[in-house]
Amino acid sequence: MKNKLWFYIAGVFFLGGCNASKITTSWKAKEFEYKQFTKVLVVGLMNNKDREVKEKMENHLAGDLNTIGYPSITSLQEYGPKAFDSLAEVKVLEKIKGSGIDAVLTIVLLDKQKERDYVPERVYYTRDFWDYYGVRYKRIEEPGYYVTNTKYFWESNLYDMRTKKLIYSVQTESFSPDNTNLLAHDYGRMIVKDMIKKGVLVEMNPLQD
Repeated sequence: MKNKLWFYIAGVFFLGGCNASKITTSWKAKEFEYKQFTKVLVVGLMNNKDREVKEKMENHLAGDLNTIGYPSITSLQEYGPKAFDSLAEVKVLEKIKGSGIDAVLTIVLLDKQKERDYVPERVYYTRDFWDYYGVRYKRIEEPGYYVTNTKYFWESNLYDMRTKKLIYSVQTESFSPDNTNLLAHDYGRMIVKDMIKKGVLVEMNPLQD
């Protein structure tokens, strides 16, 4: 029983090591020249049923942008959950311009896939004298088990609202996050660091791990 418990914990620990998010592709417009944005709007384009995820993803990404020196707000904070519903493009752009926003960073959940990973059985042998005496080698088999993991595929785009052009795009994969806070925390830092690396942003204050 002790061995079985240890093996289960080890398996969970091993699979838990896959929780981190990773960037699959990212791109910056060749013609883009660095500008100091004065106000960035972070917009989560998700269903209303994903309100909690939307809020956390927006908050973490906006928070990380604020940390490095880019004043940022979230769509929920600035406009509420249904601010852009049923509005035409012209009205949305007028609303954004009226708030003094010169850059918009979107977050979109492209896909979510569930997978079942099989953790194979592990075979133990004991050479204890009494077991040897009774059955020579006592074989202890622990049956394998399935663990369900979920992959989240995200995309974020950064638009310069002064030119209305896309200047940066990134696609990521998040594997079985433990909770939405961890997912949002990892995502925000990863995206901000990639934008700094590509020269889209300049880090004025370092992100603390």
